[in-house]
Amino acid sequence: MKLLLTHGYFLTEDAKEQEIMKPYPPLGILYLSSHLRGKGFAVEIYDSTFGSRRELFGIIEQGPPAVIGIYANLMTRSNAIEIATWARAAGWRVIFGGPEPANYVDEYLAYGDVIVCGEGEAALEQLLASNFDFALSESIAGLAFRAANGQVVRTGPACLIDNLDAQPWPDRAHIDIPRYLKTWREHHGQGSISVITARGCPYRCNWCSHSVYGMTHRRRSPASVADEVEWLASQYHPDMLWMADDVFTIHPGWIQSYAGELRKRGIRLPFECITRADRMNAPVAATLAEMGCLRVWIGSESGSQRILDAMQRGVTVEQVRRAVDLCRQNGIQTGMFFMWGYEGEELSDIEATAEHVKQCRPDVFFTTVSYPIKGTPYFEKLNSKLVTLTPWNHTTDREIRIRGRHSRRYYHYADDLLRSQTAEQAMAAREGLAATAAEVEA
Repeated sequence: MKLLLTHGYFLTEDAKEQEIMKPYPPLGILYLSSHLRGKGFAVEIYDSTFGSRRELFGIIEQGPPAVIGIYANLMTRSNAIEIATWARAAGWRVIFGGPEPANYVDEYLAYGDVIVCGEGEAALEQLLASNFDFALSESIAGLAFRAANGQVVRTGPACLIDNLDAQPWPDRAHIDIPRYLKTWREHHGQGSISVITARGCPYRCNWCSHSVYGMTHRRRSPASVADEVEWLASQYHPDMLWMADDVFTIHPGWIQSYAGELRKRGIRLPFECITRADRMNAPVAATLAEMGCLRVWIGSESGSQRILDAMQRGVTVEQVRRAVDLCRQNGIQTGMFFMWGYEGEELSDIEATAEHVKQCRPDVFFTTVSYPIKGTPYFEKLNSKLVTLTPWNHTTDREIRIRGRHSRRYYHYADDLLRSQTAEQAMAAREGLAATAAEVEA
């Protein structure tokens, strides 16, 4: 049975990314493709990043109808549903996967035949082998579908792959990797490729979704990752890498072993990664520098310990400052993420975050206004305050409003305070915060 995999993200429709222009391939569906090809299934990929709706819908209409697997997240919901609607009208069977559909089973099943909930390789393989026999599918872990009587059947958590080294690398050969590199180089002078060394995050930040891998953390061997990096360097000649793990430095011993593998191969390829402040120490920072790490991203989220504790981040403000300082001592740039509007945040917490940024002096930082993702404790906590302004299939969880929260204008002034370079700019930002303090969302 032929399977067409796609993900519904169109770069031409993303105004923010068109300003940044740092696209990366959809590694999730590339892993699915390589796994299923290895099991003998006929798989095609439509990488919508550089594609268009018209082109994709043309492929669907041309047929012949088969099975389409659509990766969906909270940002691509409406696109995924439109693709599914088009495919179903043309006679295709529709499978949804990715981090969001498992949290909205009833809603997604209105547009598709089945949802793969969690890690997809084993469940998708067994589903295709069953030829969509839902009587057999009840024995396949990790699915949700409607039985003949219309009732939703959920078959429990997906089976997780124990040995990630046994999995084939992402199916990069069936998409246009050179175009990603070309886009990067045209806008930044260097091309970057993404790599995943692990799956899952064991930490329990209460706003973060664990819908795909749960609370697990499984890591490939250092040699396996080094082999892939060596192959990428010879095949595509990237200028840098993006290590796309949730927490790259979670195991200091693994980092040391991986550095040794790169050393044996004579590889020193610049890279960026994400980590937690409590997983950074002097030996790790020195080893990252030895490997060529050019920037570490840290999810600081707030400069207020009270807010960090409310988030269940499990780190302290001081740990963040030490981590940034360790990176600076080793010639590594730092990037930081901050989140405004977390439930219970007060002006004093915003002031603490502004002071935190001045203390840390990161090379770059980004802010966002917090939003509750269904399936997380944060969503459940705020559920009674949530307001959806447009129909579910035309919106995202990021567009949900929270009754009683400050207005967007208020958080613009918070951004101004964070970026203020002079006393006058800081004063203007504080005056703006005071003037808009009474403005609230719907």
